[in-house]
Amino acid sequence: MGTFKIEGGHRLSGEITPQGAKNEALQILCAVLLTPEEVSIHNIPDIVDVNKLIALLEDLGVKIQKKGKGSYTFKADEVNMGYLQSDQFKQDGRGLRGSIMLVGPLLARFGQGYIPKPGGDKIGRRRLDTHFEGFINLGAKFRYNKEEHFYGVEAKKLKGAYMLLDEASVTGTANIVMAAVLAEGKTTIYNAACEPYLQQLCKMLNRMGAKISGVGSNMLVIEGVDRLGGTEHTMLPDMIEIGSWIGLAAMTKSELTIKNVSWDDLGQIPSVFAKLGIKLERRGDDIHIPEHKDGYEIQNYIDGSILTIADAPWPGMTPDLLSIILVVATQAKGEVLVHQKMFESRLFFVDKLIDMGAKIILCDPHRATVMGHDFKSTLKATTMVSPDIRAGVSLLIAALSAKGTSTIHNIEQIDRGYEDIDNRLRAIGAKIVRV
Repeated sequence: MGTFKIEGGHRLSGEITPQGAKNEALQILCAVLLTPEEVSIHNIPDIVDVNKLIALLEDLGVKIQKKGKGSYTFKADEVNMGYLQSDQFKQDGRGLRGSIMLVGPLLARFGQGYIPKPGGDKIGRRRLDTHFEGFINLGAKFRYNKEEHFYGVEAKKLKGAYMLLDEASVTGTANIVMAAVLAEGKTTIYNAACEPYLQQLCKMLNRMGAKISGVGSNMLVIEGVDRLGGTEHTMLPDMIEIGSWIGLAAMTKSELTIKNVSWDDLGQIPSVFAKLGIKLERRGDDIHIPEHKDGYEIQNYIDGSILTIADAPWPGMTPDLLSIILVVATQAKGEVLVHQKMFESRLFFVDKLIDMGAKIILCDPHRATVMGHDFKSTLKATTMVSPDIRAGVSLLIAALSAKGTSTIHNIEQIDRGYEDIDNRLRAIGAKIVRV
């Protein structure tokens, strides 16, 4: 188990460039299975979850060539479907949440898709019903082996259908879209997710020859085609990492510039940080965060009531940033209620922040009230364990702002989502060592 040692209380300065988007990469990489032709992808983040998926594709028989940092070509012209029934796949697929999105492309192109029950973060239940109900709507037969926790769907030919999703699941929508592009006839997906990363997937599929309309809305209409061709695609920057660096700058009272952020794809993120009192300057496609010498003050609602920050499907606030928001609020002036609607275990890391001296009331598994210190009292260093990717980075930000030397164990969780994070933080002045 890896460990970070962090000496907190230092100001940071300089520029940091966000990695390619993890959540986009997991969708885009699965889509290479939809064509026997070559697909080139750029700005792929070098992180554990993405590298696991690339290894899975290679074991499936996809020909992969690395062309440079973050750039690969993929050619799925000799896919080994037998690998899906192997013990090795049952082991490897279980360790990666994003492996579920292999099922849609495999079902569409080869008439069958299998997956072991995926693992991933310990943040609460993540249902797979939306994925499989979508495949069943397209005419697939579903089976589940309870002993091995192994899912399967099979169909000779998928047929387009109208469906109203029970939730606007991003991975569920992506999976169904990838199955529907090669189905016979028209598919309509209502209550579809419409995150920028899903828009990226749809645009890439359209360049490959798919016929998807309504991209960016919650109703996608897909006219099935017989085959898809190759293409070239570049990932967006990771909006969760961008939000993490905004929070880091505010908590450490640092002046930072975040480069090439694709402002138009950030949605609510800049305005939510502004509600916490954090000043952001737009400089071309960069975000500049000035030094907050006098701290930052949380806005109340216009009637004077306490601000609530809650997650919601796009274009609402992404749930992946609420852990960061909560940590940043611990040093703000004022109070805020953080409402994490989607996952019932994601706020349990606040006990570590309370140990560090933060004033937080955990109301229930979904809500926490934070009373900020206004920097009149600093957080204290401690020893902690990273429970998931986002909580891990939140604790890291807390440690970088705290007085003394903190220890974070289980940093493999952080490495799952953040590329070379310790070296990148050292480059802007952080005192962090990987043990």
